[in-house]
Amino acid sequence: MTSYQMLDVRVVDIEPVTAQVKRFTLADPQGRPLPAFSGGSHIIVQMQDGEQRYSNAYSLLSSPFELDRYQIAVRRESPSKGGSDFMHDRLAIGDTLTISTPNNLFALAPEAQHHVLIAGGIGITPFMAHLHELQRSGQRYHLHYCFHSEEHNAFQQQLTQAPFTDNVSCHVSSLNGRLDLARTLADVEPGAHIYVCGPAALNEAVYRTAAELGIAPGRLHSEAFAAEDTAGGAFTLVLARSGIELEVAEDMTILQALENSKAAKVECLCREGICGTCETRIVEGEADHRDQYLSDEERAAQQTLLICCSRAKGNRLVLDL
Repeated sequence: MTSYQMLDVRVVDIEPVTAQVKRFTLADPQGRPLPAFSGGSHIIVQMQDGEQRYSNAYSLLSSPFELDRYQIAVRRESPSKGGSDFMHDRLAIGDTLTISTPNNLFALAPEAQHHVLIAGGIGITPFMAHLHELQRSGQRYHLHYCFHSEEHNAFQQQLTQAPFTDNVSCHVSSLNGRLDLARTLADVEPGAHIYVCGPAALNEAVYRTAAELGIAPGRLHSEAFAAEDTAGGAFTLVLARSGIELEVAEDMTILQALENSKAAKVECLCREGICGTCETRIVEGEADHRDQYLSDEERAAQQTLLICCSRAKGNRLVLDL
């Protein structure tokens, strides 16, 4: 189970990037350097709105070499679970937020000889910090940035200027500029690694196309900016320590069932299968993993699951709670 150190930061700037996206700049209230991070890292942002608390994960898009600030981009979701509305409507310059120290589930592969980055929409955010690392190290890379129309691009102007100009291609689907995924991946050299972040359809298309072309799964890396669909078949949850049995409905997560019944208390910062704080040991049964945190090997081992999003494959699941 992952534990995070939490710290307070001050909002020092808020900028509209598109009609639906705002960029927030965060700094230490005392002017001290913020904790170091690497490209692909995220932070958990906690928001207190009266009695309601929201907790969302956001990629750090600022340079890892400038620790006087962090920058995140927040797209207003529709419908919002509360966090994006709070960030867009309630947060003001000078306000204080509580954030976690950075964690990275989407780092660059050190063995890669070339990096092919594929971003869809707001999925561009983790790549922004990657680009600073790649430029600094002199590694070879190319970014394909896909978005629907000119008014929906978040950072096109920044990406198509120095020093990134020659290493970025923008694909605007409304202008018949959709990325030719098969051709792009067919041209990938043997030592290259491929990274994708965007809507589920884009991530799945990259993995499907790569498989058809015989690209080894170990050369593929992905991150989603929302949890997978957490719905599924209903099942019985058994808490091994107390013997309590709960019914987890089709449209309910294990975490929600525990919170509703108050049968056990489990910390969960992100509620999206990203942070790992709700990782729980499986005593009996098999998990239907929906998280972004566990590795393929950890999922296959069926030793733990993240209760905020994962479910049971069968009718019964016993957890160490």
